[in-house]
Amino acid sequence: MDSGLLIKNGRVIDPANNIDKKCDVLIVDGKIAEVGSIGPQVEKGVQKVIDAAGKLVTPGLIDIHVHFREPGDEEEETIASGSTAAVAAGFTSVVCMPNTKPPVENETDVEYVHRKARKARKTHVYTMGAITKGQEGAELAEMGFMAEAGAVGFTDDGRGVQDPAVMLRALKYAKMFDVVIAQHCEDEAFAAKGVMNAGYYSTILGLPGIDALAEEAMLWRDIQLIKKTGVRYHAQHLSTVGSVELIRAAKKDSLPVTCEVTPHHLLLTEESCADYDTNYKVNPPLRSRKDIDAIKEAIAEGLIDALVTDHAPHLQSEKELEFLAAPFGIAGLECALSLYVKALIEPRIIDWPALIKLMTVNPARIIGIDKGTLSLGKQADVTIIDPDAEYKIDVHTFRSKSKNCPYNGWSVKGKVEKTIVQGEIRFEA
Repeated sequence: MDSGLLIKNGRVIDPANNIDKKCDVLIVDGKIAEVGSIGPQVEKGVQKVIDAAGKLVTPGLIDIHVHFREPGDEEEETIASGSTAAVAAGFTSVVCMPNTKPPVENETDVEYVHRKARKARKTHVYTMGAITKGQEGAELAEMGFMAEAGAVGFTDDGRGVQDPAVMLRALKYAKMFDVVIAQHCEDEAFAAKGVMNAGYYSTILGLPGIDALAEEAMLWRDIQLIKKTGVRYHAQHLSTVGSVELIRAAKKDSLPVTCEVTPHHLLLTEESCADYDTNYKVNPPLRSRKDIDAIKEAIAEGLIDALVTDHAPHLQSEKELEFLAAPFGIAGLECALSLYVKALIEPRIIDWPALIKLMTVNPARIIGIDKGTLSLGKQADVTIIDPDAEYKIDVHTFRSKSKNCPYNGWSVKGKVEKTIVQGEIRFEA
């Protein structure tokens, strides 16, 4: 053999195939050729050998919730800059949200994202399409054409679909194409003009609050629609105790409902807003300690399906506006893995195999792509992680165009060493 890549001596974690052991991974022609003990005879003919002793070797990480801002806000992020940040973070596949300017709402828009991603040649970039035209919540977008063009799901992320009749139509339509509908659960009647969690802190800070009911009321409503239609439904960035309870009940009823959480809803509370630092302004807002504890408990019991970043880059000039006027969002793609280690592995809420499952095979299943495994013959998307590497988060080293990240200076553990996409090393530390 005169080609190929051999990763030796690593701890291979592949939850899809129940693998967690020290072994080797052989990649030939961009595909997984063998997982096990590779002899010296084979090694001799391999083009490149990586010694992964002391490292974790996992399927390429998958983030099903990012904002790459193109088209429209290329000064904040582009598909190229976002893709570069993604591979540096260990992500071999990402899913862009459609709330760009203009939104991704027809097949031409979907093809535009795919074309830009191919040109960047870093990570696999998928996109969701908008549920409604202009994300205005009134008229359905061209969901059928977008599904044919390769959209992996539909969402009006950034806004929830307010009209239940429109949402019901969208679900029925999505069923014809067997794609997932993802919802930013926020009833605007409850959210009003809120900028942080409604409660004690919003009162003393004099800031309008977003009640937990805004999220929970829409999630409850949508679950009733799922009971009627049986369509695959994904609740985005869960943040409250009540939402966790609603998901628990829906799963108990065997409804086709999945959900995701972000690092900031596991590590930060509403108290972080006390200094009016807009890097802590996100939607849904940072909640209470009680909400964080409920989400962590839900992760421990296997109720949460995916970990995502909700990477939301913004210009510094925008984030320097006063709290009421600044945009929502955190640019957190490049430190996401370390933040999950801090939130979940270090306090022993879950172990590495459980974490990798939430960042590989589970998200792949939610959006219906054939990824997230090291199965033989599959495309060789692989992430190599040093679980013990300690470092300080420095936003000035981010490949992302934007630095609106509240974790600057945090000491964390767990670093991506190499990211391999289609058998090719696309990032090495």
